[in-house]
Amino acid sequence: MEKYYEYRHTVGFEETNMVGNVYYVNYLRWQGRCREMFLKDRAPSVLEDLRQDLKLFTLKVDCEFFAELAAFDELSIRMRLTELAQTQVQFGFDYVRLDGSGETLVARGSQRVACMRGPNTRTTPARVPEALAKALQPYA
Repeated sequence: MEKYYEYRHTVGFEETNMVGNVYYVNYLRWQGRCREMFLKDRAPSVLEDLRQDLKLFTLKVDCEFFAELAAFDELSIRMRLTELAQTQVQFGFDYVRLDGSGETLVARGSQRVACMRGPNTRTTPARVPEALAKALQPYA
């Protein structure tokens, strides 16, 4: 088993700029989408918890670019767990272009998330839900 959760994506025209390459903000959107699909596929009970009072606050994101992507490039966003603390989780992301000649790492990013609970005006840090911690273990 691979030590990453994979979300596959085909780049569309709406994700490119006037020059024809992918606009940088889409890499951050794909991080969020990969994280969401991970929750749906591997930790669905956390989704129910999010409907209650759990909140996942993104504290930090970054992305380093190595090569350009264009419309209709096939992409694999590969998420790994890089740190699991009491109330926070850090993910690493590899963006890999897939084509007939193999795989090319085009970017690498990270995201730090804090778990919080409570009403919007009085949220406080909360432990990472056990179901989420357990679902993340294979990707450490």
